[in-house]
Parts: sequence; C-alpha cells; structure tokens
Amino acid sequence: MVFAAKKADVPNFGKKLVSVNGQEILLINLKGEIYACENECPHQGSPLVAGVVKDGPTLSCPRHGYKFNLKTGACLDFPEYTLKVYPVRLEGDDILVELG
Repeated sequence: MVFAAKKADVPNFGKKLVSVNGQEILLINLKGEIYACENECPHQGSPLVAGVVKDGPTLSCPRHGYKFNLKTGACLDFPEYTLKVYPVRLEGDDILVELG
C-alpha cells in the first residue's frame, strides 16, 4: 500500500484528486469512511471529481448520472460498466491505497 493523502485533506462528503505513482486516484470521505476509485467514468470518461457523493455509498457521474457503488465499483444503473475501486487502509491520519 502507498501513501495517498492525509485524512484531514478529504472533507466529509468531499473528494480529493491525488496522483499516486503516476495514477489519478479520487479519494472520497463519506462519514469518516474513505474510498478510492479511478477518476474517469467507465461509460464515457467524464471526470468523477465533479460527481455527487451520496450515502449508500455511491458516486454519481456528473455527465449522465450513472451511479457507482464505492465499495464494489458496480454501476447501479447499467451493470455492464464497472468503476475501478482500490482498497484503502488508514494508519493514523495517513490514507494508504493499494493500486494492485
């Protein structure tokens, strides 16, 4: 696992785009739970940093509203699309991400 950011850098119900080993990773804080995913929607590549975070936990693409489960990456609207999600571990205030 590699360091991605400090937990304090990602506000509750907020997002932070970071670069980890040359890869854009979107970090999301939902009630203290941190999720990590790719920043491009698998449908048409829209940047998800502008997406809407909802309890569930889901992230909605800003372009067409496709909703993705932040735990599994599954698209709730169109199962043929899957968002790449990354395992996250917290060590104190450090957010670590496994790029696999």
